[in-house]
Amino acid sequence: MRWAVLLLVVLASCSICLPVAGIPLPPAINITEGVPPAPPGLTIMASPSGTRIGDIITLNGTVTGIHTIAVYLFVTGPGLDPRGVALENLKIAAGRGLFTTAPVKMGDGTWTYEWDTSVIVGTLKPGNYSVYVVASPLDRLRSNPQETAVVQVSFAPAQTSSAQSPLPLMVPVAALVIAGILFAAVMRRE
Repeated sequence: MRWAVLLLVVLASCSICLPVAGIPLPPAINITEGVPPAPPGLTIMASPSGTRIGDIITLNGTVTGIHTIAVYLFVTGPGLDPRGVALENLKIAAGRGLFTTAPVKMGDGTWTYEWDTSVIVGTLKPGNYSVYVVASPLDRLRSNPQETAVVQVSFAPAQTSSAQSPLPLMVPVAALVIAGILFAAVMRRE
């Protein structure tokens, strides 16, 4: 019985003293060992999915199992290069040195991009477009399907502003008459 108590005291002392002395304890059992990691992939969502040309579209998604600090975005659609074009410049094909990028939050693998369709080079036409996100700066024809996601966005024509009615003819005439009267009054005083 004394030996059992002594053995327990020695073991308890070792478990306290060894880590303090800098000697590591054996590793804990990893319950996720043997579980395969999530397959690599990207996701993309657009809101709203149906919008008018000139509106702002929020694009966002996730990156899983791919080590990257940014994702690359491009769009295809009516009148655009089938390889895809940057979101800010519809005249340059993706993969030709110009991409739209969005930073990836390293903590949770999420990314977000605000696409302002009122300030782009080129012209969007009403219709259906495909917005792609890829993990490598490659165009639609050369990108890896496992590292690509796509979302559909429909554009209606831009909201037309109501035509501004010109000033009634009486307003400029009245302004000229008042200016003439004030001028005449100033000239009499001199």
